[in-house]
Amino acid sequence: MHPLSPSDLRIFEATARLGGMNRAASELNTVQSNVTTRIRHLEAQLDSKLFERHGRGISLTSAGHRLLPYARRIAALLGEAQRAVRDEGAPAGPLTIGSLESTAAIRLAGRLTAYTTAFPDVDLTLRAGTTCEMVDQVLDHTLEGAFVCGPVDHPDLCEETVFEEELVLMSAAVFPSAEAALDAKGLRAIVLREGCSYRQKLEAFLARRGIAGARKLEFGTLEAIVSCVGAGLGITMLPRALVTEAHRTGRIALHTLPPEEARVETVFVRRRDAFLSTALTAFLETVRSG
Repeated sequence: MHPLSPSDLRIFEATARLGGMNRAASELNTVQSNVTTRIRHLEAQLDSKLFERHGRGISLTSAGHRLLPYARRIAALLGEAQRAVRDEGAPAGPLTIGSLESTAAIRLAGRLTAYTTAFPDVDLTLRAGTTCEMVDQVLDHTLEGAFVCGPVDHPDLCEETVFEEELVLMSAAVFPSAEAALDAKGLRAIVLREGCSYRQKLEAFLARRGIAGARKLEFGTLEAIVSCVGAGLGITMLPRALVTEAHRTGRIALHTLPPEEARVETVFVRRRDAFLSTALTAFLETVRSG
Protein backbone atom coordinates (compact mmCIF):
# COMPACT_ATOMS: atom_id res chain seq x y z
CA MET A 1 0.00 0.00 0.00
CA HIS A 2 1.27 3.46 -0.91
CA PRO A 3 1.51 5.99 1.95
CA LEU A 4 -1.65 7.98 2.48
CA SER A 5 -1.54 11.53 1.21
CA PRO A 6 -1.82 14.20 3.92
CA SER A 7 -3.70 16.31 1.39
CA ASP A 8 -6.29 13.54 0.89
CA LEU A 9 -6.67 13.13 4.65
CA ARG A 10 -7.17 16.87 5.02
CA ILE A 11 -9.93 16.76 2.39
CA PHE A 12 -11.52 13.77 4.13
CA GLU A 13 -11.42 15.56 7.52
CA ALA A 14 -12.99 18.72 6.12
CA THR A 15 -15.71 16.75 4.34
CA ALA A 16 -16.56 14.81 7.51
CA ARG A 17 -16.50 17.92 9.71
CA LEU A 18 -18.60 20.07 7.37
CA GLY A 19 -20.98 17.32 6.31
CA GLY A 20 -20.67 17.77 2.58
CA MET A 21 -18.25 17.91 -0.34
CA ASN A 22 -19.47 21.30 -1.54
CA ARG A 23 -18.78 22.88 1.85
CA ALA A 24 -15.40 21.15 2.06
CA ALA A 25 -14.48 22.43 -1.41
CA SER A 26 -15.44 25.97 -0.38
CA GLU A 27 -13.33 25.86 2.78
CA LEU A 28 -10.34 24.39 0.96
CA ASN A 29 -10.62 26.79 -2.01
CA THR A 30 -11.04 24.04 -4.58
CA VAL A 31 -13.85 22.58 -6.66
CA GLN A 32 -16.24 19.80 -5.64
CA SER A 33 -15.03 17.49 -8.41
CA ASN A 34 -11.54 17.57 -6.90
CA VAL A 35 -12.89 16.72 -3.45
CA THR A 36 -14.91 13.84 -4.89
CA THR A 37 -11.91 12.51 -6.80
CA ARG A 38 -9.58 12.64 -3.79
CA ILE A 39 -12.13 10.94 -1.51
CA ARG A 40 -12.60 8.15 -4.05
CA HIS A 41 -8.82 7.79 -4.36
CA LEU A 42 -8.52 7.53 -0.58
CA GLU A 43 -11.29 4.91 -0.46
CA ALA A 44 -9.53 2.91 -3.17
CA GLN A 45 -6.23 3.06 -1.30
CA LEU A 46 -7.86 1.86 1.92
CA ASP A 47 -10.19 -0.57 0.13
CA SER A 48 -12.95 0.77 2.36
CA LYS A 49 -15.97 2.94 1.82
CA LEU A 50 -15.64 6.07 3.98
CA PHE A 51 -18.94 7.84 3.26
CA GLU A 52 -22.50 6.78 2.66
CA ARG A 53 -24.18 8.88 -0.03
CA HIS A 54 -27.89 9.51 0.41
CA GLY A 55 -30.56 12.05 -0.45
CA ARG A 56 -29.78 14.21 2.59
CA GLY A 57 -26.07 14.36 1.77
CA ILE A 58 -23.33 12.13 3.19
CA SER A 59 -22.52 10.42 6.46
CA LEU A 60 -19.50 8.52 7.70
CA THR A 61 -19.36 4.74 7.51
CA SER A 62 -17.94 2.77 10.42
CA ALA A 63 -14.58 2.76 8.61
CA GLY A 64 -14.83 6.52 8.17
CA HIS A 65 -15.48 6.96 11.88
CA ARG A 66 -12.35 4.94 12.66
CA LEU A 67 -10.22 6.99 10.26
CA LEU A 68 -11.50 10.40 11.39
CA PRO A 69 -9.47 10.79 14.64
CA TYR A 70 -6.24 10.09 12.75
CA ALA A 71 -7.18 12.51 9.98
CA ARG A 72 -7.96 15.20 12.56
CA ARG A 73 -4.64 14.62 14.28
CA ILE A 74 -2.73 14.85 11.01
CA ALA A 75 -4.61 17.98 9.91
CA ALA A 76 -3.90 19.59 13.27
CA LEU A 77 -0.21 18.68 13.12
CA LEU A 78 0.11 20.12 9.61
CA GLY A 79 -1.52 23.34 10.77
CA GLU A 80 0.76 23.42 13.79
CA ALA A 81 3.80 22.90 11.57
CA GLN A 82 2.76 25.88 9.43
CA ARG A 83 2.34 28.07 12.50
CA ALA A 84 5.73 26.99 13.85
CA VAL A 85 7.50 27.85 10.60
CA ARG A 86 5.77 31.23 10.36
CA ASP A 87 6.40 32.12 14.02
CA GLU A 88 9.19 34.68 13.79
CA GLY A 89 9.17 35.61 17.48
CA ALA A 90 6.51 38.36 17.41
CA PRO A 91 2.93 37.43 18.45
CA ALA A 92 0.83 37.21 15.29
CA GLY A 93 -1.62 34.98 13.46
CA PRO A 94 -4.54 32.88 14.73
CA LEU A 95 -4.90 31.90 18.39
CA THR A 96 -7.94 29.88 19.46
CA ILE A 97 -8.58 29.58 23.20
CA GLY A 98 -11.44 27.99 25.14
CA SER A 99 -12.95 29.20 28.38
CA LEU A 100 -15.68 28.44 30.84
CA GLU A 101 -18.42 31.02 30.38
CA SER A 102 -18.07 32.04 34.02
CA THR A 103 -14.29 32.54 33.73
CA ALA A 104 -14.71 34.66 30.61
CA ALA A 105 -17.28 36.81 32.40
CA ILE A 106 -15.45 37.47 35.67
CA ARG A 107 -11.74 37.03 34.93
CA LEU A 108 -10.87 37.54 31.28
CA ALA A 109 -12.48 40.74 29.99
CA GLY A 110 -9.73 43.11 31.15
CA ARG A 111 -6.97 40.67 30.26
CA LEU A 112 -8.35 40.16 26.75
CA THR A 113 -8.50 43.93 26.24
CA ALA A 114 -4.89 44.29 27.37
CA TYR A 115 -3.75 41.45 25.13
CA THR A 116 -5.52 42.55 21.95
CA THR A 117 -4.30 46.11 22.49
CA ALA A 118 -0.69 45.00 22.99
CA PHE A 119 -0.69 42.45 20.15
CA PRO A 120 -3.01 43.65 17.36
CA ASP A 121 -1.52 41.20 14.84
CA VAL A 122 -2.98 38.21 16.72
CA ASP A 123 -6.36 36.96 15.51
CA LEU A 124 -7.73 35.85 18.87
CA THR A 125 -10.80 33.61 19.07
CA LEU A 126 -12.37 32.76 22.43
CA ARG A 127 -14.81 29.83 22.50
CA ALA A 128 -17.04 29.02 25.47
CA GLY A 129 -17.79 25.46 26.55
CA THR A 130 -17.91 23.00 29.42
CA THR A 131 -14.79 21.53 31.00
CA CYS A 132 -15.37 18.13 29.37
CA GLU A 133 -15.94 19.62 25.93
CA MET A 134 -12.87 21.82 26.04
CA VAL A 135 -10.50 19.18 27.40
CA ASP A 136 -11.50 17.02 24.44
CA GLN A 137 -10.98 19.95 22.05
CA VAL A 138 -7.50 20.64 23.42
CA LEU A 139 -6.61 16.97 23.11
CA ASP A 140 -7.74 16.83 19.46
CA HIS A 141 -5.90 20.10 18.64
CA THR A 142 -9.08 22.12 18.00
CA LEU A 143 -8.08 24.53 20.78
CA GLU A 144 -4.53 25.62 21.60
CA GLY A 145 -5.51 25.80 25.26
CA ALA A 146 -8.47 26.32 27.55
CA PHE A 147 -9.52 27.64 30.95
CA VAL A 148 -11.33 24.77 32.69
CA CYS A 149 -12.26 23.61 36.16
CA GLY A 150 -9.35 21.72 37.74
CA PRO A 151 -7.70 19.52 38.48
CA VAL A 152 -7.66 17.75 35.11
CA ASP A 153 -4.75 15.36 35.63
CA HIS A 154 -4.33 14.03 32.07
CA PRO A 155 -0.94 12.65 30.96
CA ASP A 156 -1.08 14.45 27.60
CA LEU A 157 -1.85 17.87 29.09
CA CYS A 158 0.08 20.56 30.92
CA GLU A 159 -2.07 22.40 33.44
CA GLU A 160 -1.44 25.58 35.36
CA THR A 161 -3.64 27.01 38.09
CA VAL A 162 -4.52 30.57 37.09
CA PHE A 163 -7.52 31.52 39.25
CA GLU A 164 -9.23 30.36 42.43
CA GLU A 165 -12.97 30.74 42.95
CA GLU A 166 -15.32 30.38 45.89
CA LEU A 167 -18.43 28.40 45.06
CA VAL A 168 -21.71 29.27 46.76
CA LEU A 169 -25.11 27.61 46.89
CA MET A 170 -27.61 29.95 45.31
CA SER A 171 -31.34 29.98 46.01
CA ALA A 172 -34.29 32.34 45.82
CA ALA A 173 -34.12 35.16 48.36
CA VAL A 174 -36.97 33.69 50.44
CA PHE A 175 -34.68 30.95 51.82
CA PRO A 176 -32.67 32.20 54.83
CA SER A 177 -30.18 29.31 54.81
CA ALA A 178 -28.82 26.50 52.67
CA GLU A 179 -30.66 24.00 54.88
CA ALA A 180 -33.97 25.74 54.24
CA ALA A 181 -33.35 25.74 50.49
CA LEU A 182 -32.42 22.05 50.52
CA ASP A 183 -35.50 21.16 52.55
CA ALA A 184 -37.85 22.88 50.11
CA LYS A 185 -40.59 20.68 48.70
CA GLY A 186 -39.97 19.57 45.13
CA LEU A 187 -36.30 20.54 45.16
CA ARG A 188 -34.88 21.20 41.69
CA ALA A 189 -31.28 21.62 40.58
CA ILE A 190 -30.91 24.36 37.95
CA VAL A 191 -27.91 23.41 35.81
CA LEU A 192 -26.06 23.81 32.54
CA ARG A 193 -25.68 20.88 30.14
CA GLU A 194 -23.82 17.64 30.87
CA GLY A 195 -20.09 18.15 31.18
CA CYS A 196 -20.38 21.38 33.19
CA SER A 197 -18.02 21.18 36.16
CA TYR A 198 -20.27 23.28 38.41
CA ARG A 199 -23.16 20.94 37.65
CA GLN A 200 -21.00 18.00 38.66
CA LYS A 201 -20.04 19.74 41.90
CA LEU A 202 -23.68 20.49 42.73
CA GLU A 203 -24.65 16.87 42.07
CA ALA A 204 -21.81 15.66 44.33
CA PHE A 205 -22.83 18.21 47.01
CA LEU A 206 -26.41 16.91 46.99
CA ALA A 207 -25.31 13.26 46.96
CA ARG A 208 -23.13 13.78 50.05
CA ARG A 209 -26.24 15.01 51.85
CA GLY A 210 -28.33 12.06 50.75
CA ILE A 211 -30.34 14.07 48.24
CA ALA A 212 -30.33 11.87 45.18
CA GLY A 213 -33.77 12.48 43.73
CA ALA A 214 -33.65 16.21 42.97
CA ARG A 215 -35.10 16.94 39.56
CA LYS A 216 -32.87 18.79 37.13
CA LEU A 217 -33.83 21.74 34.98
CA GLU A 218 -31.21 22.28 32.28
CA PHE A 219 -30.61 25.66 30.67
CA GLY A 220 -28.20 26.92 28.06
CA THR A 221 -26.90 30.12 29.66
CA LEU A 222 -25.81 31.36 33.05
CA GLU A 223 -28.19 34.30 32.77
CA ALA A 224 -31.15 31.94 32.41
CA ILE A 225 -30.00 29.92 35.42
CA VAL A 226 -29.68 33.00 37.65
CA SER A 227 -33.11 34.25 36.54
CA CYS A 228 -34.78 30.91 37.20
CA VAL A 229 -33.18 30.55 40.63
CA GLY A 230 -34.33 34.08 41.49
CA ALA A 231 -37.86 33.12 40.40
CA GLY A 232 -37.85 30.23 42.88
CA LEU A 233 -37.55 27.34 40.42
CA GLY A 234 -34.64 25.70 42.28
CA ILE A 235 -31.04 25.96 43.45
CA THR A 236 -27.67 26.04 41.74
CA MET A 237 -23.95 26.31 42.52
CA LEU A 238 -21.77 28.99 40.94
CA PRO A 239 -18.71 31.14 41.75
CA ARG A 240 -19.54 33.95 44.19
CA ALA A 241 -17.83 36.55 42.00
CA LEU A 242 -20.17 35.71 39.13
CA VAL A 243 -23.42 36.26 41.04
CA THR A 244 -22.53 39.09 43.45
CA GLU A 245 -24.30 41.67 41.29
CA ALA A 246 -27.47 39.57 41.12
CA HIS A 247 -27.30 39.18 44.89
CA ARG A 248 -27.26 42.97 45.34
CA THR A 249 -30.62 43.21 43.61
CA GLY A 250 -32.18 41.13 46.37
CA ARG A 251 -33.52 38.49 43.97
CA ILE A 252 -31.29 35.67 45.17
CA ALA A 253 -29.65 34.41 48.36
CA LEU A 254 -26.05 33.18 48.48
CA HIS A 255 -25.24 30.49 51.03
CA THR A 256 -21.61 29.96 52.11
CA LEU A 257 -20.26 26.42 51.77
CA PRO A 258 -17.66 24.62 53.90
CA PRO A 259 -14.15 25.55 52.67
CA GLU A 260 -13.42 22.08 51.31
CA GLU A 261 -16.53 22.27 49.10
CA ALA A 262 -16.31 25.95 48.23
CA ARG A 263 -12.78 26.19 46.83
CA VAL A 264 -12.35 25.46 43.14
CA GLU A 265 -9.39 26.04 40.85
CA THR A 266 -9.54 27.29 37.29
CA VAL A 267 -6.63 25.84 35.36
CA PHE A 268 -5.26 26.51 31.91
CA VAL A 269 -4.61 23.32 29.96
CA ARG A 270 -2.68 22.75 26.74
CA ARG A 271 -1.21 19.76 24.98
CA ARG A 272 2.15 18.75 26.39
CA ASP A 273 3.52 17.91 22.92
CA ALA A 274 2.09 20.89 21.04
CA PHE A 275 4.07 23.81 19.68
CA LEU A 276 3.99 26.73 22.12
CA SER A 277 3.55 29.71 19.85
CA THR A 278 4.78 33.19 20.60
CA ALA A 279 1.14 34.34 20.55
CA LEU A 280 0.15 31.80 23.21
CA THR A 281 3.23 32.56 25.32
CA ALA A 282 2.37 36.26 25.32
CA PHE A 283 -1.28 35.46 26.11
CA LEU A 284 -0.33 33.41 29.17
CA GLU A 285 2.03 36.14 30.37
CA THR A 286 -0.83 38.65 30.08
CA VAL A 287 -3.15 36.38 32.05
CA ARG A 288 -0.58 35.82 34.81
CA SER A 289 0.18 39.51 35.15
CA GLY A 290 -3.49 40.31 35.63
